Amino acid sequence: MKRILYLIIISFVLVLVPLNANAQCKGFAKKICRMELVPYIHDGNYHAAILTEGEEAELYKTFYSEQEYRIAICGSDNLAEIEFQIMDINKNVLYSNKDHDYTRTWDFVLESSQQLKIAIIVPPGGDNSEEPESGCVAIMFGLKVK
Repeated sequence: MKRILYLIIISFVLVLVPLNANAQCKGFAKKICRMELVPYIHDGNYHAAILTEGEEAELYKTFYSEQEYRIAICGSDNLAEIEFQIMDINKNVLYSNKDHDYTRTWDFVLESSQQLKIAIIVPPGGDNSEEPESGCVAIMFGLKVK
């Protein structure tokens, strides 16, 4: 009986810890990263996740022609510079912040509406620590109202 109760408690804790971490990450996106969009209007979506050094994440989003957009990326202070790439449907790289001193934002206008792939790369750590660093990484989208 004690063993079953112990397993239930452990299962409950394992479920709540990731939920709490994701909630904290969303809070990080709301408080810290949203400021990167100013003067653009936030689209209302918070895309944030806990990533570890050496991991990548991808997001697909549709952008419409003749609209002025800003993409903003931010990450926890303990993570190295975060790279992001914007690719079209044919995997052509339209923008990489690696080529622009790891800037955290990109402003753009598309000539035609299209779905783009945003790849976020947390580079591997350079030190010899045993455990790779993990932290919140958020991507935010803004639109300039004309």
